Amino acid sequence: MAHATGYVLLEDGTRFDGEVCGAEGHAVGEVVFTTGMSGYQESMTDPSFAGQLITFTYPHIGNYGASARSMESGRVWARGAIMREACNRDDAPTAERGWLDWLSDCGVRAISGVDTRALVMHIREAGAMRGGVFPVSVAQAQARELIEAEPPMAGQDLAALVSPSEVSRHGSGDGPQIAVIDTGIKASMVRELVARGARVSLHPCASSAEQLLAEDPDAVFLANGPGDPAALSHIVETVRAIVGRKPVWGICLGHQLLCRAVGLETFKLPFGHRGANHPVRDLQTGRVEITSQNHGFAALGPGGERTIAADEPVRWETDFGAAALSHVNLYDRTVEGLELLDVPGGTVQYHPEAGPGPHDSLYLFDRFLERIAAA
Repeated sequence: MAHATGYVLLEDGTRFDGEVCGAEGHAVGEVVFTTGMSGYQESMTDPSFAGQLITFTYPHIGNYGASARSMESGRVWARGAIMREACNRDDAPTAERGWLDWLSDCGVRAISGVDTRALVMHIREAGAMRGGVFPVSVAQAQARELIEAEPPMAGQDLAALVSPSEVSRHGSGDGPQIAVIDTGIKASMVRELVARGARVSLHPCASSAEQLLAEDPDAVFLANGPGDPAALSHIVETVRAIVGRKPVWGICLGHQLLCRAVGLETFKLPFGHRGANHPVRDLQTGRVEITSQNHGFAALGPGGERTIAADEPVRWETDFGAAALSHVNLYDRTVEGLELLDVPGGTVQYHPEAGPGPHDSLYLFDRFLERIAAA
C-alpha cells in the first residue's frame, strides 16, 4: 500500500499494511478470523472474543452502522478489528451512529485496507497466532517485542475477566429456574431463554456448586466464553459436583467445560471455527443446520480422535456413564455436541441463539426446556 498508516504484524514476522482507524494506539492478542457477512458489532461485543483481534473476511464492514440493539454485552471485548474496506455510514434504517465513530468511542484499535484474503489464507495454513495492529510510528522491532510479551491463548483463563462480580436475575413468572455459570454469556442467549418463560440467574464463574444450587434451580446452564477450557479446572470441578444432581446444558465454552467435567479432553483447533455459515448435522434428526460459531478449542472423540468419520451417534464412556455424539461438524468432522445418557445433560459446540447468524438451531432452546420438564 502506497500510503499505509499502519500494519498488522504476526508473531511469525508476516506483515500486512493498511490504514489505521478507530482509536489511537496499538493492540495485541491472538489474531483470528470470522466468516460472517454481517454481525460485526455483535462479534466485537461477544465476550468469547476477549483477548483476540478479529479479521473480518467479508470485504465491506460498517455498511449498516452501529446501534444499541446490536450489543451482545455491555462493552467491546475484542481488542481490535482488521478489515478490507471499512466505512462509517450512519444512514441505514437501524443505524444510530457510524461504525468507525463507534469503534473510536469504544477505544478499539482498527485497521482498514488490509489484504484480508491473504491474511486469512496465511492463518489457515500457519494457524491462529499472536499478532497486533500498529501505527507506522511503532517500529516493527518494537511491535515484535510487544507481541512476544503477549501470552498465547492456550493456557489462558479469560473467563474471570468477562464474568460478572455478582448475581443478576432475568425473567419472571413461574417458568423453570435456570442457574447460569456466566463465563461470558451473550445477551441473546439470555433473551432466548427468557422469551420461553425461563427465569435466569447469572452467577460469577467463581461460584461454588453450593452457591449455584442454593435456590434449587431446575437446571444449570454453562455459557459461552473466551480462553482455554483446560485452564478452568476450578469451574470444571464445580460442574462435576453438579452433574447428576441437576440437568446440565452447555454451549460453546460450556460444551467444553461439561466434556472435561465428565472426564473427556479438549484440544486447540488450528484456526478455530468463527462465523455464521458452518454446517452441522444433528444426528437425532438427520437435519443439516447452518450454524453460528465462535471457538478455538474442541472436544476429542472416543479414543482420543480429533475427528469423527461417520454420521452416527458414537459413544464415550465417561465418569458419569455413557455419552453419545449428538452433532458433528461437516467442515472438519469435529465434535459439535453430545448427550449424556445416564444422567440428564447435553451440549452443543456452536451458538444456537443466532446473535448474529442463522436461526436454524433456535429449536435447541425448546429442546433444552423440554428435557428440563422431563427430568
